[in-house]
Amino acid sequence: MGFIMEFAENLVLRLMEDPEERDKKFREHVYDTFEKCKKTKEIWNLPLRPYGFWTFEHLNSQIVRDGQISQAPGRRNAYDDALQKYAESSSSK
Repeated sequence: MGFIMEFAENLVLRLMEDPEERDKKFREHVYDTFEKCKKTKEIWNLPLRPYGFWTFEHLNSQIVRDGQISQAPGRRNAYDDALQKYAESSSSK
């Protein structure tokens, strides 16, 4: 009977995982996941569009064409008023 118990014990021990090996694999998994999370967070901090993307001509072409939008406060060229006053004063002479 001792032989059967010894055989069963060895069989169970062979089928069981080594706890140190299991802990080592789990630690590696946690560290890999942590590194991936750090990289993902760094990528999230990057801007979605490069600097100057919204000043491209194809984005501003509608604003230039549409007089109502182009003359809105904040979009009007700072020199437009000066040129308009100069043109009015020179034409009235």
